[in-house]
Amino acid sequence: MNDATPSASPTALDRLATVATALSAGGLAGMVLVQAWQVVARYLLNDSPSWTEPLTLVLLSTTLSFGAAAGVHARSHFAFPLLVRMMPIPVQRALARLSAALIVGIGGLLAVGGAQLLLDGLAVKMAGAPLPQGITFLPLCAGGALMAVFALPQLRRPTIEAN
Repeated sequence: MNDATPSASPTALDRLATVATALSAGGLAGMVLVQAWQVVARYLLNDSPSWTEPLTLVLLSTTLSFGAAAGVHARSHFAFPLLVRMMPIPVQRALARLSAALIVGIGGLLAVGGAQLLLDGLAVKMAGAPLPQGITFLPLCAGGALMAVFALPQLRRPTIEAN
């Protein structure tokens, strides 16, 4: 369900979504660079670095988590719009609120679970890289929190598409 009218001036959530999108794009660009270096080092220099795989996992988690959060803000996440549009307007609003509530719940679970895994893994060294193992869960924690934050306004003001 997309917003019916774009806002005239960007809100704080719009700016936060722009940052999330930039972090997601940066993670993707970083993955490309790290994997390109892995190929060059392994096949041309015959000296495969051990840090590329763990760093790629952190960048992948960053790309997915922040990209998903930005998708929640843009209301371009997974949905069943055809089914929803067939329902009466009050049911459409109820389904939009239910969808937002589910996203708030899932985002909250990702944030809390990610934080627990982050804290539990801080004392464990990551294999192949001089980083704590828990750092791989930081993007999951932050992305989940952003998903919940972006879905909260959708609970108050559900947007339905015109038929």
